[in-house]
Amino acid sequence: MTVAIDRTTPDERVPSPPARLSLTPTSPVPGLLDGAWWPRSRDLLRELPALTDVLDARWGRITRVSVNPAHWPVIPRKVPATGHTVKVGWFTDEQDPHKLILLSYTTGRWDLLVIPPETSAAAAARLMAAAATVGSLLTASSLMANETATHALAPSTPRPPRRGRE
Repeated sequence: MTVAIDRTTPDERVPSPPARLSLTPTSPVPGLLDGAWWPRSRDLLRELPALTDVLDARWGRITRVSVNPAHWPVIPRKVPATGHTVKVGWFTDEQDPHKLILLSYTTGRWDLLVIPPETSAAAAARLMAAAATVGSLLTASSLMANETATHALAPSTPRPPRRGRE
């Protein structure tokens, strides 16, 4: 896959709808993920501001984000957020393609499962709940694979035969 790196930073913030997000409750038991994010598109410039608006208030100012370019066609180097700019980086081999890493200078690092925008609402709800499970040791890719396997292997309900006019 070819990735385009957008080296320009827009002067104005692109309006974005509220973030669809599920976060792990505060717990002394660590897990591999801190929740899940279900963006509406694969446009980081449009999607990240809404995410950082929510997380800045909860976790401290998000200063950096890292993605795997497998699912993002364009990766901007910087994204304007409310009151600051978020730097965006990417890793191909080192980062799970279904994970977003968020960094804050003041409070640390968070890892979120990224649910593909085209995912059905039912599947997204299952994935958001699974990613927000306290102490879970499932990776982002394993959650996605489990959902695909479970959904693909679920028995379909046979339709009753249609009756014609008698």
